[in-house]
Amino acid sequence: MAAVIEVKDLHFQYEDGTKALDGINFTLHAGETVAVLGPNGSGKTTFVLHLNGILQGKGTVVICGMPVAKETLPAIRSKVGLVFQDADEQLFMPTVLDDAAFGPLNQGLTRQEAICKATDSLELVGIAQLAGKAPYHLSAGEKRRAALAGVLAMEPEILVLDEPTTFLDPVAQRNLLRLLRELPQAKLIVTHDVNFASALADRAIFFERGLLVADGPINEVVAKFDWGYPPPADALRYSAQRRF
Repeated sequence: MAAVIEVKDLHFQYEDGTKALDGINFTLHAGETVAVLGPNGSGKTTFVLHLNGILQGKGTVVICGMPVAKETLPAIRSKVGLVFQDADEQLFMPTVLDDAAFGPLNQGLTRQEAICKATDSLELVGIAQLAGKAPYHLSAGEKRRAALAGVLAMEPEILVLDEPTTFLDPVAQRNLLRLLRELPQAKLIVTHDVNFASALADRAIFFERGLLVADGPINEVVAKFDWGYPPPADALRYSAQRRF
């Protein structure tokens, strides 16, 4: 199976001297879903922001065969669809349809082509009926789907979701889980929600103080660490039942 992300010896330090990543090595294959786990401040978000060039540290990041560099950023940002933790950071156009069409327009498509792709993506995530609404009128779950639709309209090969269950009630979480299972893209799910991660991913990586300290089957990674939030036993039971 082809690798869609290859990261080798990645280091990153913020201007205040904080060492956020300290020699990260990671590979993601086509169609694979991996949970990105670890405490706050461990380097998870810093890591994923390197995957589309928002941050650029020392080391090698290769996306779908292209090294992340200034000249490759437009192509790479079409390959990696990043859904932020707060959907309001991504929804800024007058209507949901305009928001979903924004990415395709910036890829060089005509207005008509962009609207077609946006309409298809809104149908895919189940909110086609909201196309004419203003994003600020949506519920938290609808905003999450609208943000995801905008990313899917660009036809990425990789989806990166940062804390996708934030602000979602249990019904919205189940609906999002069902949708993500159906999408064919490779996925990285950055989350503190171990139950959600275990229901979606077979593999997990764990960050701690800028180091990638574990990479393996999610049930083994979850059981290895003292979480302080949903106990491993709950996550493991949920994982065992997830396909039923």
